[in-house]
Amino acid sequence: MVEPIRTRVLWPPRIYVRLAWTWCRALSQYPASLVLLTVFVSLGALSEMAAVVIVFGHAGELAGFGVAEGLLVYGLSATAFGCADMLMGSVERLGQHIRTGAFDTMLTRPVPPLVLLATDQFTPRRLGRIIPSAAVLVLALVWCDVDWTPARVLMLPVLLVSSVVICCAVWTASSCVQFLVTNARAAANSLTYGGQALTEYPLAVYGREVVRSATFVFPLAFVSWQPALFLLGRPDPTGLPDALRLAPPLVALLLCAVAALCWRSGLRRYRSTGS
Repeated sequence: MVEPIRTRVLWPPRIYVRLAWTWCRALSQYPASLVLLTVFVSLGALSEMAAVVIVFGHAGELAGFGVAEGLLVYGLSATAFGCADMLMGSVERLGQHIRTGAFDTMLTRPVPPLVLLATDQFTPRRLGRIIPSAAVLVLALVWCDVDWTPARVLMLPVLLVSSVVICCAVWTASSCVQFLVTNARAAANSLTYGGQALTEYPLAVYGREVVRSATFVFPLAFVSWQPALFLLGRPDPTGLPDALRLAPPLVALLLCAVAALCWRSGLRRYRSTGS
């Protein structure tokens, strides 16, 4: 009894890795193109980082955060969204697959359709965004002179994983809108890529309504803002409870449940293209 349960749990991640590796092997047949695309993606990530540095360089401080703390927030956000884009970013093409009938084909295969959708056109070039962002995060952690108590050392990987899971769940749940409106990809992107742009800066620079919406409605504050406050040991300048900085793991689990509910509900409502 234990073995079938273990197989059902481990099989989707295992097949995900195999399918992703198949796409990587296909792309490796054109190494020059892959390297150039990766470099261009890295340049885009570095330009975003440069924008953060320029903004903080001119302002000096934003909401009491200097350039080092600003880069910490940026590094947390960019790393989490970069990993989520690599792992689940392909689900944003759900509407395209529905219109072309390709999603019907996915439903007939002996593999979970979400795994097939997430690994479709999987590309390692997105590492060009993750690696620079992670490097900025490491440098910011050193530059900020974080007081590395045992609690912070233990919580750092938990916060990073929780941030990635939150972003993956947001990507999946927002893409499910395309089950109802197949041309709603831009609306979904406003929450994913728009959410990344929002969380790359300390949330205290925005209005109180934006902060509360990003905390209790679309909980993107738990991607970078609350983890940064925990690592820096600073009180929340927006006046929200300090206990929220320990909530990212719980928020990640809650959003995973919401994303799973949206996905299952979308599958139940799906009636094929008729083609």
